[in-house]
Amino acid sequence: MSNRYILTSILVMAVVTYLIRMLPMAIFRKKIKNRFIQSFLSYVPYSVLAAMTFPAIFSATGTLPSACAGTVMAVGLAYFDQGILKVAVGASAAVFLVQLFGL
Repeated sequence: MSNRYILTSILVMAVVTYLIRMLPMAIFRKKIKNRFIQSFLSYVPYSVLAAMTFPAIFSATGTLPSACAGTVMAVGLAYFDQGILKVAVGASAAVFLVQLFGL
């Protein structure tokens, strides 16, 4: 690859990233007062995180049963208001045990 191609790619990515972050601030100058839109926007970070995380969960372990066990454990612990460290360790332990015993 040439240096020109790499620099052009970096510039295009920088412009796109900047536009995505700058446009909402430029368009919505007033505080959003609509309760529905406020509620919708408050859940956007969680939905984006889930959309990025779930495909990685099912491809990281290599086997579907261990991925499902880790997901069920993580969702269960999170449902019962456990901390992020307990959720991560619990999900990792579930995946480890399923892969260890070959279930």
